[in-house]
Amino acid sequence: MDTGWLLFAAILVFCMQAGFLCLETGKVRSKNSINVAAKNLSDFIVSSILFWMFGFAIMFGQSSMGYFGTSEFLFGATHTPWQYSFFLFQLMFCGTTATLVSGAVAERMSYRGYLLITIVLCTLIYPFVGHWAWSSLYSAQNPGWLESLGFFDFAGSTVVHSVGGWVSLAAIIVLGARAGRFDDKYTFPAGSNLPLSVLGTLLIWLGWFGFNGGSTLTLNEQVPVILVNTCLAAAFGGLSASTLFVSRHRFLDVSIMLNGVIAGLVAITASANVVEPASAALIGIIAGLVMYGGERLMLKMRLDDALGVVPAHLFAGIWGTLAVAFFHQSIAMFSDAFWAQLTSQLIGITVVGLFSFTLAWLALNLINRFIPLRVSAEQEYLGMNVTEHNATTELLDLLNSMHIQERQANFNQRVPEEPFTEVGQIARQYNRVIERVQYEMTQRDSLLSDFKSSEKRKSAILNSSMDSIVTINLEGNIIEFNPAAERTFGCLQAKVINRNFIELFILEKDRPSVTESLKSKFVASSGLLINRRNTLILRRSTSDTFPAEITITGTTFGSSISNEFTLHIRDVTRQRRLQEKLRELAYSDPLTGLYNRTYFLDALQIALRNIHQDSDSVAVFFLDLDRFKKINDTLGHKAGDELLTEVAARLINVTRERDTICRWGGDEFVIMMTGNHDETTVVTSATKILQVMREAVNLGGRDLKIPTSIGISITSDANCQPMTLIQQADIAMYNAKQAGRDNFKIFELTMARDASDQFNFEQTLRQAIQSAQQFVMFYQPKVNQHRELVGLEALVRLELSPGKFTSPAEFIPVAEESGQIIALEELILRLVFEQLASWHNIYPLTPRVSINLSGIHLLSDTFLPFLNQCMEEFAIPGAWIEFEVTESVFLNDIERCIQVLQVLQGMEIAISIDDFGTGYSSLNYLKNLPVDVLKIDRSFVVECASQKEDAKICSTIIELASTLGLSTIAEGVETQAQFEFLAAHGCVHFQGYHFYRPLSVSRIDELLAAALAVPETH
Repeated sequence: MDTGWLLFAAILVFCMQAGFLCLETGKVRSKNSINVAAKNLSDFIVSSILFWMFGFAIMFGQSSMGYFGTSEFLFGATHTPWQYSFFLFQLMFCGTTATLVSGAVAERMSYRGYLLITIVLCTLIYPFVGHWAWSSLYSAQNPGWLESLGFFDFAGSTVVHSVGGWVSLAAIIVLGARAGRFDDKYTFPAGSNLPLSVLGTLLIWLGWFGFNGGSTLTLNEQVPVILVNTCLAAAFGGLSASTLFVSRHRFLDVSIMLNGVIAGLVAITASANVVEPASAALIGIIAGLVMYGGERLMLKMRLDDALGVVPAHLFAGIWGTLAVAFFHQSIAMFSDAFWAQLTSQLIGITVVGLFSFTLAWLALNLINRFIPLRVSAEQEYLGMNVTEHNATTELLDLLNSMHIQERQANFNQRVPEEPFTEVGQIARQYNRVIERVQYEMTQRDSLLSDFKSSEKRKSAILNSSMDSIVTINLEGNIIEFNPAAERTFGCLQAKVINRNFIELFILEKDRPSVTESLKSKFVASSGLLINRRNTLILRRSTSDTFPAEITITGTTFGSSISNEFTLHIRDVTRQRRLQEKLRELAYSDPLTGLYNRTYFLDALQIALRNIHQDSDSVAVFFLDLDRFKKINDTLGHKAGDELLTEVAARLINVTRERDTICRWGGDEFVIMMTGNHDETTVVTSATKILQVMREAVNLGGRDLKIPTSIGISITSDANCQPMTLIQQADIAMYNAKQAGRDNFKIFELTMARDASDQFNFEQTLRQAIQSAQQFVMFYQPKVNQHRELVGLEALVRLELSPGKFTSPAEFIPVAEESGQIIALEELILRLVFEQLASWHNIYPLTPRVSINLSGIHLLSDTFLPFLNQCMEEFAIPGAWIEFEVTESVFLNDIERCIQVLQVLQGMEIAISIDDFGTGYSSLNYLKNLPVDVLKIDRSFVVECASQKEDAKICSTIIELASTLGLSTIAEGVETQAQFEFLAAHGCVHFQGYHFYRPLSVSRIDELLAAALAVPETH
């Protein structure tokens, strides 16, 4: 009878395998259902074989100090029927433990991994724990060490379920969660077939009657109450878990109810034979709550338990093991027996937990290092039905066909339709949808092609545009940002898309205005306006700013409301700079930075118009740098430019900020002062200017002074013309020059009359030169120490009216200033050459005639050609003439002077330096000059006989000439004393009123006739 009951119980426990199969298959996704079924069957097969070979022996064989058995390997040699029944019953327990572990790690562990975990569990863990707690069940004289301590686990809350739970927890940690299990964006599937899971749970419940009822190992009076307790604990476990879930979530989760039932079954397993039905119900209630709390703990720790094995079997198993002490009907609460039993239970739970989890974790990590237990991400995605078992279903075939279409983007091929099935109906409807999609796609392809072409053209225009094109939405966020915008703002499109244009590129002070403009769709009366050119300062990504021209256009999408705005932005920095440069060029002097003539005239016009009171006046200062041309020609144009720049700086320093300073041209500057000015104030200002201009300036290594002549004009007449005021200042400036330079003059009306007279005289002189009839030549004889005629100096006179002659001192400077000197001297040369040819025709021994030559004419390009032409025309040899040049000629271009004088000397023309001693020639140059005569200036001759200084100068010049091999001639000799002094000191020739005044041609004829009488030929 006992044997039969034990076999019947074993069969009921075997039914639990079918229950676990249904439970797991229903709670996993369909793509893994075949794999779950295969692993369940494989686990039971492997566990049965291992338990027969090793497990039973280690668990129930002859104990070695209560730790493991050493006999009964390969069970079945010589045993009784009851022993066989016992073996079969325990074999079912071992298979149940293995099934628990494989269910916890379903859907991500390889098939090989399931088998390896089963081997570890059935050989290294479960048999040893079973021996510690149950060894005496097979042989009463063979207790395990936990049994000896009083540990009690009737049907395996710890031995079977906690062990399976601990190994499951280790496997979950080693393998990790399923892909997407804890993705907050998506809800992970709860299972493929919950009704099947419910059926599985009911089968497990049925099998549990054999699990707990058979643990008596005999059919006795305890079996009925055990079965009642089992049923009550399961029922109340499902009830408490469901009630708690519904109270929190307001709906019922079937999975929670199923696991609550299993938790109640697990918890009652340790004490089903020693508790009353009421206690069993309470154990089940607490088990359901423990399971629910365990589920939440697992989720919080992100531990992925596919079936809830750890909460339902491990946590509920621990509770059930502890419940033995709390609800044992033979043990009083808090008695010594209670504390002893509780201690034994705690030791058993702790030892089994440490042993099972530690050994499983180490073994699985070691195996995983060499043999990966988890499938690849791709295999997990495809499902292990296909990857592990190459299995398929109608639904899987449909999904594969759809996946191929998706991957290849080819929807022309229909998916297969399996007739007379639900999947076939889905496939048929899917094909109809595809056909409709193809039709719609065909209809839209042409439109899409046209649209793409249009977009490509627009994109090409957008990308090639030199202007920045930025599209923003109603919030100001950037939608489009073309390459030109990337260059302009200095940032890539990817960095600014969907960011706010106003915050990125609008200056902080302009943001409120631009924001209001955007809110009003750019149609408000102020701020940026649509379809208008707007100007605004924008900011680059580097925080640099630039002026921009912005044109705004609106974009609509099938309505009258603008949803987007396109900003056409042009960086006008270059245009602004060009405008400023053009303005600068138009109104400023590029060398000095002062205003130019155009700006000054405009400013002067405005100042004159603003004269409203009698006290208001405008003063104009016209400045000219004295001898600037000589400095410029001597030291070079660079030095001249430096001098002009220095003058500009000094004028800025000595004038007020509101005064206007202009470089009029060349070395001329003009200053305008406005306000209450009179003669006293302008004198003060002019004095300050002269003082600062007299300060030395270093040019080319030389400290030079800048003598300046200033002309000033003042007016209080608002109707005065600007050029009139400037002309008056110019006239005053020339008067300052005539008064000795380096001073100032205030314009007076007499100056204008004098200037007018000078202008008229220039015109008269020009007409006289053109007519060549009003110039008369006079000649002053030159004598030697014996008063003998040795030469003549040609002197020109202008006869404006009959018998009234104008001295050269009056018209020669005018000719030089007006540019007529070359024409005048060419006329003089022709008159002298013509006369000289006439004299030589009569008097062959006519002495040399000296002709005064200006530096301007000497250095001109036309001088030598004209001279050669005249000499050839009048047959004049060079020995007949002598040119007198002043010492100042050599300040202009000494090298050019030497070249011209050498040519003249080569033509046997004598060269005389006129007014020697009054110029600035270097004696070093003098020794290299091709000259023949030094002419002592009359200013030294006048008092040479009475003043030691003049006497010394004259004697020095004579001695210098002698040293250089030159002859000397003294001009302006008017007394006998002068003559005797000069003769005594070695002067060779003499000229002056003491001997002869300038004589007309007729008088010279008489002189030549007397001095050079030609003997008559008979």
